[in-house]
Amino acid sequence: RILVCLVSPMKINSRRGAIPQQQPLLLNNLTKICLLVTVSAVIAGYYYFVSTAISIGTVENNSNAPFSRNNSNRNVRGNNVHPKPKATIGYAVTVSGCPKNNGSRGDFGAGITDGAAVLKHSIHLNSIQNHQQSRSLYDYKMYALVHPEAEFCARPTLEPLGYEILLRDVPVPLEEIKGKFLRERVTSNGCCGEKEFVKLHAYTLLKHPAVVHLDLDTLVLKPMDQLFDVMIDGPPKDGGNGGIEVAFGDPLVSPGSSGQIDAYFTRDYNMAHAGNKHVGVQGGFLVLRPSQSTYDEFVSIIRKGDFHEGKGWGGLGFGPFYGSMTFQGIIPYFYDHLHPGTGVELHHCVYNNMAINPRDKPTVNDVVNGRCRDGYNRPDKNDQCEDCRSRPIEEIVTTHFTLCQKPWECLPHDGDRIQERLCRKFHAEWYRVREDLETNRWGRHKIDLKNENEVVKARGGKFQPEHFRGYCKGHGGKCYIQMDVPS
Repeated sequence: RILVCLVSPMKINSRRGAIPQQQPLLLNNLTKICLLVTVSAVIAGYYYFVSTAISIGTVENNSNAPFSRNNSNRNVRGNNVHPKPKATIGYAVTVSGCPKNNGSRGDFGAGITDGAAVLKHSIHLNSIQNHQQSRSLYDYKMYALVHPEAEFCARPTLEPLGYEILLRDVPVPLEEIKGKFLRERVTSNGCCGEKEFVKLHAYTLLKHPAVVHLDLDTLVLKPMDQLFDVMIDGPPKDGGNGGIEVAFGDPLVSPGSSGQIDAYFTRDYNMAHAGNKHVGVQGGFLVLRPSQSTYDEFVSIIRKGDFHEGKGWGGLGFGPFYGSMTFQGIIPYFYDHLHPGTGVELHHCVYNNMAINPRDKPTVNDVVNGRCRDGYNRPDKNDQCEDCRSRPIEEIVTTHFTLCQKPWECLPHDGDRIQERLCRKFHAEWYRVREDLETNRWGRHKIDLKNENEVVKARGGKFQPEHFRGYCKGHGGKCYIQMDVPS
């Protein structure tokens, strides 16, 4: 509202002792005061309007959110002013190569687009940008560490989704690796050979107090504030775990260590074998403290190439196992041997849950058999292990679509057995997040999933619509309906 002041002229013949010769001066002064008040009110109203718009816009449009050029991209649930972020966490994915065909498996086809879009939105929903629901105090920024050979497919795909593209080659060229065995064999090790080392560039994102590196086929289900709090502020003063579920119920801080936590990871017990001295980390999840000196040390380790045939890194048993020459092996070598006590193994049923069989023999009629895979190196646990497939999804922080296969394979997992129940819930959540992205962020129409005609007309797929939400025409990857990303 604009305040309008009206000044009544003074009567010259007033009985209240007005002095005729002073009236013009007094009138001028009152007029100036009125104008000053009016201008002040207008300016105050303008700045109130602008500040309110900025406060609301901060919630509705994350600075690295995609397609923020129009109002249809607003998160309709984020219309309340959130508190100031405690910090901005870096989230990174790595693209080491481009699809060799138009298939949808792995990080190819639908995975590099739809997987990246849904992953980013799941992070958004569990950040301060969705504070009203998530209660998180941390903001986020997305990065894609892209090998130069993958730029032609990664940049046009990920940049429009809000990922900052960082072109990064392998930390050490093959010809500079001194160890002959590593130099000659690493190219065929694990999923991606020496290009898997590109993930280590996440340590160079120095403007963030913590960085989370995830594979494209992962999904964030709950905020990770507890991990960030400890990494940034230090462990709880009471000696507890700060609400963090550590593997085997171990203490968060190892006895005799400094107490500083530089990394969180889970181990790949699905690839563990009796007789292996050490178990590799699972390469799809790592929370790390960025550090140039840490990155430089990794470069030095790779350049030295001290990987022994049959004995792994340093000849100490950090290999051989899947990916042991690259990321899955060098990370435990660094945190378990070179810098013990600085890395924390998290409970793999809570973080990076892959719905794996905990024992080394098949599960029959929901009855597990064999030895505990995570007990090979922990005889003190007396062969007791939790079946992650029975963990309630409400307690799981992140999931990784490995054994459950990729959501864009349109696999219903509707058999009533333990091998499929949690997988079905994971896939249902992935499709729920995709729908939320398309409707609440991209402004597309919401539909009644129980109305098959409406589902088919709006989205094209009628295969189990309340589960796949109209994005699958039938069973199998060829029946998946890929995202139509806004331009």
